[in-house]
Amino acid sequence: MPMTSQNETICFLGSAGAFGGGAEWMEMVSTHISIVLLIGSRALKLKRSVTLPYVDLSTPERRLALCEQELMLNRRAAPKLYRGVHRITRELNGALTLNGQGELVDAVLEMERFNDNFLFDRMAERERLSASDMAELAGAIARLHQVAPVSTDEAGAARMKRVLTVNERAFANADILPRSEVDAVITGCREALAHHTDLLNRRAREGKVRRGHGDLHLRNICLFDGKPLLFDCLEFDEDLATVDVLYDLAFVLMDLWHRKLETLANILFNRYLDTTDDERGIRLMPFFMAVRAAVRAHVIAVDSGRSETSRLAAARSYLELCRRLLTTQLPVLVAVGGYSGSGKSTVAAKLAPTLGPPPGARIAASDRIRKKLWGVSAETRLPMEAYGADAAARTYAAMMQLAELMLAQGHAVVADAVFDRRVDRERIGEVARRAGMPFYGLWLQAPKDTLVQRVTERRGDPSDATPSVVIDQISRHGAAKEWTRISAQENIDIVAGCALAAIGSQAGAAAVWPSPPCARRWAPSVTA
Repeated sequence: MPMTSQNETICFLGSAGAFGGGAEWMEMVSTHISIVLLIGSRALKLKRSVTLPYVDLSTPERRLALCEQELMLNRRAAPKLYRGVHRITRELNGALTLNGQGELVDAVLEMERFNDNFLFDRMAERERLSASDMAELAGAIARLHQVAPVSTDEAGAARMKRVLTVNERAFANADILPRSEVDAVITGCREALAHHTDLLNRRAREGKVRRGHGDLHLRNICLFDGKPLLFDCLEFDEDLATVDVLYDLAFVLMDLWHRKLETLANILFNRYLDTTDDERGIRLMPFFMAVRAAVRAHVIAVDSGRSETSRLAAARSYLELCRRLLTTQLPVLVAVGGYSGSGKSTVAAKLAPTLGPPPGARIAASDRIRKKLWGVSAETRLPMEAYGADAAARTYAAMMQLAELMLAQGHAVVADAVFDRRVDRERIGEVARRAGMPFYGLWLQAPKDTLVQRVTERRGDPSDATPSVVIDQISRHGAAKEWTRISAQENIDIVAGCALAAIGSQAGAAAVWPSPPCARRWAPSVTA
């Protein structure tokens, strides 16, 4: 049914009798199944009177039911944003009214209007997304997944097979795409599904398949009251929205990767795992991200709102990303050591997105692990006893266990700790050797005054180190002379480039990681 059949409803909603002071004050945004009316402080979401292969909204009763479903689902993550559902009825005098006693004509979902500039996709375009945004977003997603209803059918692989089938049918209608490129993606996804069948089913049995968000890309996330808010979840298809929680997460990770924001994706990935401890499914991430890229490819390919040239270019970029995500990447273990203030955590965050399978390495950071063992947030300061010999031993042991688990899952790891004791350096190297994976030890070095100044200036950091801690570390003469030594005095991008060059030179991968300027000035020193 065409949109014009709801013109009376639209005009009513913009009138003084409903929410507006006249339709001239109203803005209208259309989507494939909804019409969003922006009136003052309200955003009113009206379901289109349409019948599509995946949803039937042909009757007022169906539209009301879907509005109520959308309200219920989105209030899990955004209770302040979703205000309520209103029935639009026709009274005996023939006039439309809100929530009257007459015949049901339509329904509308009322939301609080927010500034579109705070949508995450727009913030990404303006390079306004930050590491702290990703940390907050990880918490929001984890909280949604924690309360999401668990699927009871235990059919993890079968669910993903249905997703691939839907994709393949959609690609058949996307005739602007080169068939060879589509076939490569279909084949790659099918092969990956076969490879991961047992793990997908095991995760379903473990309760990892839940009724999540279902459409978690950057445009469905906004800053609201200064915090990331998840909204506009997939409301019309319970089966498509009931997925492995990591597949739910994979949509936003893929979106960030497609925008060349791999570092932010890796931060989101790591902070999510810090909260959920869901590392045992991590080998699925490249597959999940690839499937999400394939979904975006066929959706854009048939988007009638774009020119064919624009659709083709955008869809092919997602196909190319899908192929890259399905390409096997070997895991490695990189240990980044140095005294407090040497920039270990910053370098680790720069290295991680470039290492191993997407979305990059799991960072096993001693500061964060120590706080977790004590049951406090990463920014909470700990008492001195948390840094005694026994506590340090527990922290390093937990870090080794995490690294071992990740390598066993075929995923890369960056271990971030002081590593000023030779025994700890030997143990982390042994983790890689037992797993049969490459190991690279990096030692960041800087003058004492530089280290003390950096520690003094820290704010809101997981590290509790003070200037006296730095001086005590230096006095123990624990520098790792057997690891690659890198000057940490320069700009962080230069230091990270040196670290990548050092790894690449040892791995014979100089073509992958070109040498930065510092590699010429400070050739990495390696002593065995």
